[in-house]
Amino acid sequence: MITKDWTITDIVEKYPDTAEILMNHGMHCFGCMAARFENIEQGALAHGINVDELMKELNAAVKQ
Repeated sequence: MITKDWTITDIVEKYPDTAEILMNHGMHCFGCMAARFENIEQGALAHGINVDELMKELNAAVKQ
């Protein structure tokens, strides 16, 4: 299960299919330097994304 404290890079490296979900939400930042240090909650808030909805989608994708 992905939690809000995971870095964006860790999520995409462990679950590559999540990159599409992030991009669909406008988070194209998994290739930038901040993605290594910023957790998913910080990144979502910086982009005005509903963190809870994003987490639901990410975790639903990794359960498949």
